Amino acid sequence: MPAMPSPIPLIILDVQDAIDQPVWDGKSNPGYLSVIQRLLQFWRSNGWPVLHVKHDEKTPTSSYYLHGPWNGIKQEVAPIKGEAVIIKHENCAFIGTQLDAALKAMNANRIVLTGVVIHNSMDATIRAGRALGYSIILPSDATTAVPVTGPGGTRWEASTVHKLTLAILGAEYAEVMSSDDVITRLGEQPE
Repeated sequence: MPAMPSPIPLIILDVQDAIDQPVWDGKSNPGYLSVIQRLLQFWRSNGWPVLHVKHDEKTPTSSYYLHGPWNGIKQEVAPIKGEAVIIKHENCAFIGTQLDAALKAMNANRIVLTGVVIHNSMDATIRAGRALGYSIILPSDATTAVPVTGPGGTRWEASTVHKLTLAILGAEYAEVMSSDDVITRLGEQPE
């Protein structure tokens, strides 16, 4: 397996207090946040770029409502000085935001994308990012899903949604691997 060039920006998408509200109950991979924390610590210890994407939803009934009590970035992954925060208002982090410009300013053509939830904002961002020419690495354990109920009443459990979305995205849009594999591959690079 070839080593990845560095530094590759780490993007943390929508990891806000809103994700702990009841509408998002039943999540798959309950340890996703500790995995993101571990990746974040690895990036920071190497001095590599980190971007936080914060969803400021305009709909007052949304748990991500920009003036709501749960809109803040979760303390466990809060940005530190020098880490950019990109504001988005849509599910896709590339639509109407400065994300593409920020990545271009870094000369980044590869990114590692973490966050929530895999079948919503993560999916939309990965597909758009791929269409814009980015190579996207998706740590499978640094994201989560929630149950989905279809229009006919069929319900898919979060673990099924998670696995299926990873399979779909991994077939064409992103390189799916574990966070351990991401860290190992980056750690193998010459200084």
